[in-house]
Amino acid sequence: MSVAYTKRSMASSRLPEPGILNSRHFSSAWDSKTRLQIRLCSSCALVMIISTSHCTAAGLHLSQRKYILDLLNRYNMLNAKPVSTPMASSPKLTLMSGTSLTDPTSYRKLVGSLLYLAFTRPDIGYAVNRLSQFMHRPTEDHWQAAKRVLRYLAGATTHGIFFSAKNSLSLHGFSDADWGVDSDDYISTNAYVIYLGSHPISWSAKKQNGVARSSTEAEYRAVANNATEIRWISNLLTEMGISTSTKPVVYCDNVGATFLCANPVFHSRMKHIALDYHFVRGHIQQGTLRIAHVTTKDQLADALTKPLPRARFLELRDKIGVVKTPPS
Repeated sequence: MSVAYTKRSMASSRLPEPGILNSRHFSSAWDSKTRLQIRLCSSCALVMIISTSHCTAAGLHLSQRKYILDLLNRYNMLNAKPVSTPMASSPKLTLMSGTSLTDPTSYRKLVGSLLYLAFTRPDIGYAVNRLSQFMHRPTEDHWQAAKRVLRYLAGATTHGIFFSAKNSLSLHGFSDADWGVDSDDYISTNAYVIYLGSHPISWSAKKQNGVARSSTEAEYRAVANNATEIRWISNLLTEMGISTSTKPVVYCDNVGATFLCANPVFHSRMKHIALDYHFVRGHIQQGTLRIAHVTTKDQLADALTKPLPRARFLELRDKIGVVKTPPS
């Protein structure tokens, strides 16, 4: 069973224009009965441009194929040559890369559309986050980087997240940070991917609030952000009457940050991250969270902190859980 929609007062069922989704569309969709009717049906359809293209007893595959095709068509990229990664690993984009665009409107619309697409595509999470940092002054280099994301999507239109009908209720997350690599301000990027069993249910890639003075500090901030999201999900599951089978775990590939979580002695040189320290330590002492070390090779959140070479990116994309639509 799935949710589909029908529009009564509109002559056509054309989807909202990519890049123009805002609160006006959402309020009219949910508040006006004449514009949107929700009904139950036995076949899988389209919900807010997210397609349940494969809905069987084995599980559910969520993708945004139609939205991707509309986006490619809008920017004349349907026949573009596909690439294997959404962002090139070199040269790195900076605020001053290239010459400023005369009219940044198209760039801003495209990045806005990609932000919406990231709802089901964690594989473009880092690229979209990076491109969003140039909205105030996009350049030709930034525009070409945004179009590269479209070229990547052109070769992966049917990819999405598959939710198996058989899945465990263990909650765990992968946390990572890329320390001080942004030459514009040297603020680190942190990321996490959180799983319920084998299914990715929450992910994030964003810059930290300030400059970290060590890789341990950057990684510990990332762990704290991951822990916050896991605790929120845990509370939500509890309110829904769902209990997890094991204690939630956060996997971190930084030895210093992992040891700091386990060490009850608070070092004086770490006072500048006191809030994050006490937040994480509090949950560990209460028995509601566990921090474990994972090797860099097995750190899935690595794909959301930096642009990776082709082989490494494709490996992590599969491990994260972004897969093609299964055969019917």
